[in-house]
Amino acid sequence: MSAGKILVVFTSHTKLIGNDHPTGYYLPEIAHPYWKLKAAGYDLVAASPKGGEAPLDQASVEAFKNDDESVKFLNDTEAQQWVKNTRKLSEIGDGSEYKALFYPGGHGPVFDLPIDADSQRLIQAFYESGRPTSAVCHAPAVFADVKLKSGAYLVKGKRLTSFTNEEEEQAKLTDAIPWLVETRLGERGATFEKADKPWGEKVVVDGNLLTGQNPASAGALADAILAQLK
Repeated sequence: MSAGKILVVFTSHTKLIGNDHPTGYYLPEIAHPYWKLKAAGYDLVAASPKGGEAPLDQASVEAFKNDDESVKFLNDTEAQQWVKNTRKLSEIGDGSEYKALFYPGGHGPVFDLPIDADSQRLIQAFYESGRPTSAVCHAPAVFADVKLKSGAYLVKGKRLTSFTNEEEEQAKLTDAIPWLVETRLGERGATFEKADKPWGEKVVVDGNLLTGQNPASAGALADAILAQLK
């Protein structure tokens, strides 16, 4: 028997700025949560702005070629059918049938999802109804322009995390995205938290807003989502 449905929203964006390196979602940031949420009995529904196949950042395949969960995800027929047949975000409706909302990271989400009206609408609905509203690594960018019914930015006064400016500099991709996630969230009034060292695991829970800092934080973020759902 299913524990309920969780909506997972992927980017549809494939290109970085001034860089031929294709982008998209980052493999371990879905692989680790996928197996944890499935094991807990949840049905996962994938969606993206364009629908169809969610683009995978191939650099993450190479970087995590020795990561068991990532390799398992790539080789699992059901998981691959799932990620290659996402629903269009515009067809999701009000999202009321879902128990939680999760955005995996990668550089792609910084481009299309923060300005996607359907994404903004769903985030507001999930958050204001008290359901877990979550994102990891670059994906907390999706919260930057979301406003509550009061007109205030969702992240104003909230504790959260994301891929940090220091991590972006070390990845040498600072100029490859429209804006830095840590900076933009701070500009919107968020209280930004980070691990003691770059690339360390960090999950921040502020009410039903749950964020993870980087690839190392994806599994722990899934654990935090499950803890709230209990």
